[in-house]
Amino acid sequence: MKIRFGYVATAVGLWDASPSKTVTFTRFSALPKNERMEKLQSVTAQNLHHTKRILYYNIAHEIELYRFSSSLVPLATHPEVMWDFVTPFKSEWEELGHLIQQFKLRPSFHPNQFTLFTSPREEVTMNAVKDMEYHFTMLEAMNALERGIINIHIGGAYGDKASSVNRFHQNLKKLPNKIKMHMTLENDDKTYDVEETLITCEKENIPMILDYHHYMANKGEVDLPLYLSRIFNSWSHLNTVPKVHISSPKSDQAYRSHADFVSLNFIHPFLKIAKELNQDFDIMIEAKQKNLAMQRLVEEIASIRGVKRLSSATVEW
Repeated sequence: MKIRFGYVATAVGLWDASPSKTVTFTRFSALPKNERMEKLQSVTAQNLHHTKRILYYNIAHEIELYRFSSSLVPLATHPEVMWDFVTPFKSEWEELGHLIQQFKLRPSFHPNQFTLFTSPREEVTMNAVKDMEYHFTMLEAMNALERGIINIHIGGAYGDKASSVNRFHQNLKKLPNKIKMHMTLENDDKTYDVEETLITCEKENIPMILDYHHYMANKGEVDLPLYLSRIFNSWSHLNTVPKVHISSPKSDQAYRSHADFVSLNFIHPFLKIAKELNQDFDIMIEAKQKNLAMQRLVEEIASIRGVKRLSSATVEW
């Protein structure tokens, strides 16, 4: 069983390398009209440059999984702005894509919690479609559609979970199929548990990402060993291995919050369950210390008897 590890957005320790610099609409509106587009392009250029630096860091450290920042392009989906962020940066997007292709990186995006398809409000659904289109456009600009995924949650329950799930299936029809093909769903820490998310994924033929921390916070009646094989099988129609999200609680009082690092004791039961399946999969680390948390965890897992470290960010068990 081979496990690759990755992290989210920012490489901690790289100086001034945030890929998520932004421009608020208030700030944008306050600028003279002839300076507005220049400001948007300037910040986007910085974010793309910093993303390139992060990819080179990942390549140097043999990290093949990376979640791109959703904030690469400021005001990309704001209804009063919505600008062409591809054409002015065609070569920059292509350069990122070249690195993805050359080094076989696995890119992903995770839109925010407002990108959901369970709302009874039409405008919320259309904004979700717009946001998914934005993320799809970035993958397309990088020529990374073959490897890239866009992960979201099912959404809210709105006081009636069964009706909300039915609404999810109806609202999802508004999402173009070419985008849906790159979509994944994950279980959440309050509302939709592993079983509910998996059933939804199987009905829509969408791969499911298991979030182990969310599972521990919202188990429902689920016995994970009975479900992990089905979760992994939801990826079977794609030419890629399943993906799992890993983090650990900040504290007992702030159980749903992510800690700076990942506790091996917390995730070890999951690793033992996965080992029984003996199937390759990838792990995205969602800890506050990003790449540093990932590297520490890989070292700790590599010290387990029977585990062999294959590279900086890959082990075999």
